[in-house]
Amino acid sequence: MTEPNTTHSNETRELISFRVVEQEYCVDIMAVREIRGWSPATTLPQSPSYMRGVINLRGAVLPIMDLACRIGMPTTEPNVRSVFIVVQAGDRTVGLLVDAVSDILSITDDMCQPTPDIACENVRHFVKGIISIEGRMISEISLDRLLPEREALAA
Repeated sequence: MTEPNTTHSNETRELISFRVVEQEYCVDIMAVREIRGWSPATTLPQSPSYMRGVINLRGAVLPIMDLACRIGMPTTEPNVRSVFIVVQAGDRTVGLLVDAVSDILSITDDMCQPTPDIACENVRHFVKGIISIEGRMISEISLDRLLPEREALAA
């Protein structure tokens, strides 16, 4: 009889990696609904600066968030290579404007390092952890913290 292998307690999970302002980030693939090419969004008055507006996605109004602006980087100027990643966090769905999708990563939890203590609180708020893979440093985004509070969206 073979003993069960208990040395690999971490399950493999998949992440979608993408580029924003020459940096790589990723989100859990289970939160990704689809990836679409950029199309102009209709802006809404008085919305936060990181909200690009809304688009009609098969009859549903989908808010589009400029991920770079949301995490404190310069506002993205979309081009023909820009995409938005439709993600779902809880009962909310939003499109994240990014520069390009890079890869699908398979990782285990032990490959994700905690965000360093020297990082500012804003970084630690949005970044769940850092993944070092194939010579790349990829920040895993916390979607729960990325999406604004409902009151901010209603404003």
